[in-house]
This record gives sequence, structure tokens and C-alpha cells, in this order.
Amino acid sequence: MQNKYPQKPGIDFILKQAFFYWNKTLIFQLIFSIIYFAIFFTGFFFFASRYGIWEVNKELADAFKIGTNEYMKKIAEVSATDSYQKFTYGILGTMIFLFPLNLGFFQIFRKIDLKEKIVLGDLFVGYNGFNFFKYIGYYIFWFFTYLMVAQTIILPVIWVFVTIFVAPLMFFTDKRIFEAISLNFKALKMYFVEIAVCIIVAFFFKYVGFALFLIGGLFTFPFWNAMIYSLYKVVFSEKN
Repeated sequence: MQNKYPQKPGIDFILKQAFFYWNKTLIFQLIFSIIYFAIFFTGFFFFASRYGIWEVNKELADAFKIGTNEYMKKIAEVSATDSYQKFTYGILGTMIFLFPLNLGFFQIFRKIDLKEKIVLGDLFVGYNGFNFFKYIGYYIFWFFTYLMVAQTIILPVIWVFVTIFVAPLMFFTDKRIFEAISLNFKALKMYFVEIAVCIIVAFFFKYVGFALFLIGGLFTFPFWNAMIYSLYKVVFSEKN
């Protein structure tokens, strides 16, 4: 498959296209969020109970009443415990398992373009066969790299920018991680303004539903995928 860059469209076109895909799949946005949060919070409460995190939270609350120094000291103490580290690994494992769920939207949006029938199973296409391990392998690499640079302000943002197209490139064109990052970097140099504006809009819209409408967040939370797909369609054209 060959990739090339088309003529630049306007940012308004990319945004309208993203909202079109999102609006056309609202029921799938809701199903995605329900499944995502149900699994995430089930894992959270399970690991919190298993490793005694509720008792730890009470200790932290008591330390906070004493003062900031005592609270920070307690956090450092708790973070070094074996139970807290196992709890953290459990939550991380849950997030890794959930990542391929996002890729189902790429399948759904592509079917909309092709005017094909969408079924619920499309949402779980990221879990099919060996590709599941490929996608979670990428997310593990992405997440741990993000953690390594998270203490800085600008590097996590840069990491998001240089990897925004990696997942769709892996999904649609079967690119390897570093090959996809290379293509992503080239696209970023050419479409930086468009990508930057769309990332900002997607970030705020993703969480605005929770801030303003509470339950509405279940519809806006997966919006990020529609924006990535809209950008991907503009930046990369595919020919067999």
C-alpha cells in the first residue's frame, strides 16, 4: 500500500468530518463508553479491595489533615509498598486490555465511507487474532514511553503528536511501530497546524460531556477516535 499527501484541506473540513462520524455512530459511542468504564471500574474496585487500597486512602486522608509535608511523606511511603505497586500494575493491565477497543471505531468509520452495514462486532475487531497482541504491544510501548517523559511539560505533548497516526497506520496498512512513527513525523511537519488545532478540539470535547452534562460524557469520551480518523483520511490517501 502506498501513502501520499493530498492537497491541504481546511481545518473546518476536518472538524466537520470528525463530528459527522461521531454523530453517525452515537449508539456505538455510548456502547463503547459503557463497556470501557464497566471493565475499568470493575478492575479498579477488584484490585483496590484485593490489595487494601481503601485502607491506604484512609491513611492518606488522615495524613492530609495533619499537613502537606506529612501527606507527601505518606504518599512516598505508600507508593513504595508491594501492595500498591501490584494495584498499579493491575490498573495498567486493565488499560492495556481496553486499548484495542478504540480500533473498532476505525473499522466502523471505514464501513461508513464504504456504505457497508455496521454491526456491533465491528467494535471488537481490535481483539481479533494475533492483531490483539500487536496492538497491546504498541500501547505498552506508547504508555511506558509516555510515563518516562511525563515529568516534563512539553515532551508528553510531543509524544502524543508524533504518535497520533500510529494506531490507524497499523490498523489500515499493517505498518510496524517505528515505520508508522516515521510516517507520522513526516505528516506532522506538513500538517502541524491542522493536527494541533484538531488535537486541542478533540481533547476538550472528549471531556466536556462529563463537565457540563455528566452522563453526556459517555457520548463524548470516544470522540478522540473520530478526530484521528478524520485527520488520517486527510493526511494519508491509500492506493492498493
